[in-house]
Amino acid sequence: MPWGMRLRYRKGVDIVFYEVFKEEREALKRHLPGNTKAAFFPLTIQESGHTTLPGGILCIRTQSVIPRAWERDIQAILTRSTGYDHVLSFLEASHRDIPAGYLPHYCSRAVAEHALMMWMALMRRLPAQIENLTRFDRDGLTGWECLGKTVAVVGVGSIGSEVCRLAGALGMEVLGVDIVRRHGWVRYTNLEDALARADVIVCSMNLTADNAGYFSYDVLKRAKPGAVFINVARGEFVRESDLLKLLEEGHLSGVGLDVYADESALAQAMRSGAPGVHPGADAVSRLAMRKDVLCTPHNAFNTQESVERKAAQTVRQALHFLEHGTFIWNVPRGGHPLGSEQGPPRA
Repeated sequence: MPWGMRLRYRKGVDIVFYEVFKEEREALKRHLPGNTKAAFFPLTIQESGHTTLPGGILCIRTQSVIPRAWERDIQAILTRSTGYDHVLSFLEASHRDIPAGYLPHYCSRAVAEHALMMWMALMRRLPAQIENLTRFDRDGLTGWECLGKTVAVVGVGSIGSEVCRLAGALGMEVLGVDIVRRHGWVRYTNLEDALARADVIVCSMNLTADNAGYFSYDVLKRAKPGAVFINVARGEFVRESDLLKLLEEGHLSGVGLDVYADESALAQAMRSGAPGVHPGADAVSRLAMRKDVLCTPHNAFNTQESVERKAAQTVRQALHFLEHGTFIWNVPRGGHPLGSEQGPPRA
């Protein structure tokens, strides 16, 4: 009997989806075959209050914390994300070799465009422009053009390479920083050179145990004065309190964040209306109130095109597992997977 038939017989539900927002749920339902049984939950696992696994394939995004008590019942894990560090953490602690899949190709363009949107808005002082409309005042609003400026892309995988293409199309000098130099058309350099020259720094690495905390205060202090820092990768690369300090010191001229340290707990605290219970929430709130900062809720992937690709690839992955007992794109268990946002080792 095929693996998928055993899975359905045991649980009654083929796939259980957590962290599903409205547009995503609609797209998933369009792509799921009529004979596939699925359950959808908008919240994370920990916010749902579920004590037992309600389905076969556990399908999550990045904020769900998988209970260790579910370890024996999980048939497979599928994360609807390009990053997979949260899945690896569970697998490394697990006593079972649980099949796990991810989506390496669905949102590269969307995330790259989001990074571009952020640095252009910060270079043109867009938050301050909007605030000054009520006074129709142009004082302090003079910004910079992209033409001739330098952008350093740290982590030149599928997302980072798209950032390089977009920046190049704007007439910017592009510097790539990565331990795996897979793109012959990218001009690579080391981190020190990139920091010294870059007007814009974009973090697009894949998070590993070796590069967490990569952009420390001391590292970013070596950046070119007035640089703009953008993080569309993982919040664990940099402390929000360090970014706040660098902005207050005038060393960075702008910060764009789509991801945050300890994001699962932070998001849950903010959704509950009690952000004070999270130790990093104060720094995030203080950053978000500044006119030289843009903060978005881990939403860089969220375009109509990307959501449609994600739904199609999620269903393709799930159906492949139900039929064959393995995923098309399996979570890498070591090494540097093709298409990852693998970045340099710690500075």
